[in-house]
Amino acid sequence: MTHRANSIAARDIASVIHPQTNLQHHRTAGPEMTQRGDGVCIYDDEGREYIDATSGLWCASLGFATKRLAKVAYDQMCELSYYHLYRHRSHEPAIELAERLLAIAPVPMSKVLFQCSGSEANDVAIKLVWYYHNAIGKPEKRKIISRHMGYHGSTVASVSLSGKPDMHADFNLPLDGFLHTEWPHFYRHSKPGESEIEYSSRLAQRLESLIISEGPETIAAFFAEPVMGAAGGVVPPEGYFEKVQSVLRKYDILFVVDEVVCGYGRTGRMWGSETYNIRPDILTTAKALSAAALPISAVMVNDKIYQAMLDESDKLGSFAHGFTYAGHPVSAAVAVETLKIYEEIDVVKLAQENGEILSQALMPAKDHPLVGDVSQVGLLAGIELVCDKATGKLFGPEVGIGARVVAASQRHGLIHRGMGDRVAFAPPFIINEAEIQSIGKRFIQALDDVWAEIRSH
Repeated sequence: MTHRANSIAARDIASVIHPQTNLQHHRTAGPEMTQRGDGVCIYDDEGREYIDATSGLWCASLGFATKRLAKVAYDQMCELSYYHLYRHRSHEPAIELAERLLAIAPVPMSKVLFQCSGSEANDVAIKLVWYYHNAIGKPEKRKIISRHMGYHGSTVASVSLSGKPDMHADFNLPLDGFLHTEWPHFYRHSKPGESEIEYSSRLAQRLESLIISEGPETIAAFFAEPVMGAAGGVVPPEGYFEKVQSVLRKYDILFVVDEVVCGYGRTGRMWGSETYNIRPDILTTAKALSAAALPISAVMVNDKIYQAMLDESDKLGSFAHGFTYAGHPVSAAVAVETLKIYEEIDVVKLAQENGEILSQALMPAKDHPLVGDVSQVGLLAGIELVCDKATGKLFGPEVGIGARVVAASQRHGLIHRGMGDRVAFAPPFIINEAEIQSIGKRFIQALDDVWAEIRSH
């Protein structure tokens, strides 16, 4: 495609590197311009409307162009547009936000450390894990275990934690000491006749075998998302986290729970940790914390971790960590207002109710010849696309089935995430019943289009 000189598309190609994009292809295809947003919809530069069924990147929980958040941001910018939290400095928005987060934490937490993104939050959690073990005199506890296909960010450390080979390739990653165990994808990886409980037991045993082979005295922490978002909305099988936590307690391994996608009602409880009875030592959160209005993230630590941090910072003279914009007063004020809105609208109940409607809207997809599995919890759903419904056989990567379904959906005015052979849905909490039903109808139309294309070749 040729783009007119000095057009927006041409200017983009000339100046912008796009994340998670084939850069060579982009030079020809050019950008898909987003002009504005309103409610659960976005509009391109030609005025076409799309329902965004994954809230941007799982984060626009209150939809787009939320006037109430805009006003709070403006008012705070006029009062205190920036100040840091270094060397005893503070401001009320950061304090109030920390208080509110501690009040709704899934388990008792002691303190909050702010960052700007989910990647940064997980990166910092890694640092805190190492800091803690050095503080308690166990520096050999340095290795960290996460799961294949898990996603925890794009910094050098957080992407090493992530179990996605495509994000490691040619970046000389992962770093040493980052280990990966099996991901809990029951539909794809269970054995014939194996129950969910049996599958969960097998994965817990595999985790324990990895710990033993590496040496329990060297394992510092285990990281996991309650529901694996970037893996395609993979919901854990029955008993999985109960059995995993038993292994971690046995070998004195910290559990860091990545709630970046699952927090604030997404799974039908305030936290994914509550949905699956997880008790984190450290919890990371971002995305819906500010309803994506401004960048902000947070790490919550329990008192065991904090007491060790106290002692170590006193010994060293300082807790030598920080980001310039961490706890930014405007972002913090917007996040406080976001949490107030969640309380006012009863976001947990809303997610449960809308999740039930989404389940009904996606039910026809279960019978479609392209669909092998539909998994859902709360207002988060993942669908696996298959070549053979009876056997669950996958398409080859050359087919690009996920990308084709995403493209077809977009032609019908629907945006959702595609991740290899899976597609995912996580619409804004404020979505109404008619809009949810429209998601289901447009998605079926997209599946039918792709199925017709495949059958014609």
